[in-house]
Amino acid sequence: MDIEQKQAELIDHFVNQASTLKASALWPLIIEATSHPSLFAFSEILSSPTVSELEGTENSFCLDVLRLFAHGTWSDYKSNAGRLPQLVPDQVLKLKQLTVLTLAEMNKVLPYDQLMQELDVTNVRELEDFLINECMYAGIVRGKLDQLRRCFEVQFAAGRDLRPGQLGNMLQTLSNWLDTSDDLLVSIQEKIKWADSTSELDKKHQKDVEYRVEEVKKSLSLKKLHTVSRQTLTSEGMRRSILNLVE
Repeated sequence: MDIEQKQAELIDHFVNQASTLKASALWPLIIEATSHPSLFAFSEILSSPTVSELEGTENSFCLDVLRLFAHGTWSDYKSNAGRLPQLVPDQVLKLKQLTVLTLAEMNKVLPYDQLMQELDVTNVRELEDFLINECMYAGIVRGKLDQLRRCFEVQFAAGRDLRPGQLGNMLQTLSNWLDTSDDLLVSIQEKIKWADSTSELDKKHQKDVEYRVEEVKKSLSLKKLHTVSRQTLTSEGMRRSILNLVE
């Protein structure tokens, strides 16, 4: 089963579970969801009616935790740890994995020093073990560890939940890309027309050259025939003159 299908099944499971629970019983489910080793998307759970109703209640911290896992990083948690529940070890691991995904969205070459700072890792060996065992083996990133340059070169990274306002920016980016593609297509079509026109001119020029070559060949053939005829006539005249002298 691929990652996307597994994600979809897990999301459906947790959304369905949330719809059957009261607000006071949601926290254990949220801990389970944010600790699950195969779940990395939380927007659907966050937007489910039962969870959305927690806004402004004494259980609104559940929303804050889900928002953290949907859009935040380990640094965000440390900055707001005073008003958030303490995370269990599996949640800490998950949030650090999500932090790598966020960094990979912004840059495809991640310096070791930046990663160690963002993940609270103290040495390169620990960092590389984390990237290999917890990120690459999990299938959320692919890349190359460059020990000489002390960086992680990202080749693929799974996408995170869209942040508020990010969809509009993505649509604008796609619109700009489409406009650029249209301009490029027009330019390509013009170049094709120019190439076709040039090709036709080349063909016409080639035909003209071939025609001239044939004319030259015909002219040379006629001259050669004329020369041979004259030589033949001259030889015949000389032969007759000699015969007359002999007689």
